[in-house]
Amino acid sequence: MYPPAQVIEAEVFTRVPEKFDRSGTSIEWAEVNLHGMKISSFLEGPSFDREGNLYVVDIPFGRVFKITPAGEWSLVVEYDGWPNGLKIHKNGMIYIADQKNGIMRLDPGSGHIEPFISHYHIEGFRGCNDMIFASNGDLYFTDQGQTGLQDPSGRVYRRRANGQLSKIVDFAPSPNGLALNPSEQILYLCVTRANAVWRVPLLADGNVTKVGTYVQLSGGVGPDGMAVMQDGGIAVAHVGAGQVCVFGRLGEPLFRILSPTGGLYTTNLAFGGPENKHLYIIESQTGSILRAELPVAGLKLYSHQ
Repeated sequence: MYPPAQVIEAEVFTRVPEKFDRSGTSIEWAEVNLHGMKISSFLEGPSFDREGNLYVVDIPFGRVFKITPAGEWSLVVEYDGWPNGLKIHKNGMIYIADQKNGIMRLDPGSGHIEPFISHYHIEGFRGCNDMIFASNGDLYFTDQGQTGLQDPSGRVYRRRANGQLSKIVDFAPSPNGLALNPSEQILYLCVTRANAVWRVPLLADGNVTKVGTYVQLSGGVGPDGMAVMQDGGIAVAHVGAGQVCVFGRLGEPLFRILSPTGGLYTTNLAFGGPENKHLYIIESQTGSILRAELPVAGLKLYSHQ
């Protein structure tokens, strides 16, 4: 149907420094999610602040790191949680989708972290995974837990800027990364265990209708995180396949960005760098952050403005 995607080889921008290595540690999160693999970190949730610093989370060890444009690492906070997704609000505060605690709020200056959303209608979440802010301040986030094809009951929530919380998608087998198209009329949703990206139309009255498959992937584990380009195309981190797949606004394949590390856990990504044309990619298996330049710029997130 389409010509083959152009292959781009990413480069390693930086890796977790030795001083933050937790090699050989046996932890509950890895026992369940990585079949007991001994890991030193598992990075996720990349997001840039206004100064070009990159923030990432380390899920199993409850850590949030700040990485300067020069690649220098510092620990912002370490706490009792499993932080998975991270976005920076336009007021400078950091919001975290935490698998253990719900949605958390972090002051990057002081390192103070506190619960922000812990439940819905007195029911706890199954395991929050990722999030995205809209221009009006609405927050969309996924509640993945251990859902999959065996239990397709994952959810997507929207918290209005006025504090109103509602469930907008139910019965999703492992909802993960989120992205909004440039007009914010479409929410893209990575449904990892269906190996697909869903298209979620957002109506003017706030309702959701006619959700469907936008891109169907194959192999690996499935799509994890996403980033949107200025022209409406999307870049999708294909976890388990060691690559990022870049699609045009109509869903046509444009590029395959390959990891040089040999690791297969390309989990999440964010645009940054000069003219916002560099894609920074988390490769969680080796604790690496990769970088690749694209001919089209990424969409500026409202948290960066």
